[in-house]
Amino acid sequence: MNLFDVYPLNDIEITKASGSNVWDANEQKYLDLYGGHAVISIGHTHPHYVSRLTDQLNKVGFYSNSVKIPLQTQLAEKLGQVSGKKGYQLFLVNSGAEANENALKLASFYNGRKKVIAFTGAFHGRTSLAVAVTDNPKIVAPVNETENVIFLPFNNEVALEETFKAQGNEISAVIIEGIQGVGGIKEASKSFLQKIRSLCDEYNSVYIADSVQCGYGRTGLFYSHDYSGVEADVYTMAKGMGNGFPIGGISIAPKFKPWHGELGTTFGGNHLACAAALAVLEVMEQDNLMKNAEEVGNHLITELKKFEQVVEVRGRGLMIGIELPAELAHVKKELLFTHHIFTGEAKPNVIRLLPALNLTKAQADEFLRAFEKAVKGVGYKA
Repeated sequence: MNLFDVYPLNDIEITKASGSNVWDANEQKYLDLYGGHAVISIGHTHPHYVSRLTDQLNKVGFYSNSVKIPLQTQLAEKLGQVSGKKGYQLFLVNSGAEANENALKLASFYNGRKKVIAFTGAFHGRTSLAVAVTDNPKIVAPVNETENVIFLPFNNEVALEETFKAQGNEISAVIIEGIQGVGGIKEASKSFLQKIRSLCDEYNSVYIADSVQCGYGRTGLFYSHDYSGVEADVYTMAKGMGNGFPIGGISIAPKFKPWHGELGTTFGGNHLACAAALAVLEVMEQDNLMKNAEEVGNHLITELKKFEQVVEVRGRGLMIGIELPAELAHVKKELLFTHHIFTGEAKPNVIRLLPALNLTKAQADEFLRAFEKAVKGVGYKA
């Protein structure tokens, strides 16, 4: 059997990882500023994380949600404490797409409506409804297409107000990333998020804050949406939640009253996933990683803005987008194969930095030195 060929792959096999470094099969060391797509939040193979998972695996790895799992309660309590959303409720799943899928379903159960507002540049996942609210027709299969999704221009308050005025009583939910990831590290403005909150209140619609990539402390705040000063009804999360172990969740405001069977999952909230997620929160809290993300991120952003070759630097904390001119489209590949630094990208020419939240200033400076050589063409061979 062959693998289904859907991923363009770099010819690199990672065989070892520690902190913000990985090594390939030839023992070549790399600096990881991609974090497996914003997944590695506390560093590769963190000792506390490894210990937590190993200890749990030696006790019980899995049983279903038909029994009490105290680790789920512990995770909910710790998440409420670290995120500042103590009054919220937690439903655990396995991925970001599942989190968004369940959030949208929950909203529709809540107000009995079908229409959802999403925005240009949005990416919310690849499952049925999550991909329908994703602004990329190429990955929306015919079976996923629906007339219930309204796409509006990102950060356009006038279009949002007009749509609510015309269809507000039909709108079940508004879903938005605090900072668009795949869309190119574009941040929702404070006033735009505040406008979403006020219109959802006025029309009894549900404000869903997609924090799958931009949440979990990456921006220096637990959820990137928090900088707006208003709270969402539902926060979705996944990537950094388990530091590589598959887990996702939705944090649900107190006004939602659950009923048995409303939502469900086989693997969500299993013993190992909860152990992984608890380890992440414990390390984040103990090592003050949100503060570190803010400080090291500010350092990177400040220094990157000094490069005259850069079109724009966007983002917050350790979620950074570096927009380059077309003639520097080679820089991402050069960073990887010449300077041995993993980064992400957003089409057409945006380099995305999504490192672990405990990235050091010295590692940030290592990247800046390599980036300078790459954009200036030092040592580059086409």
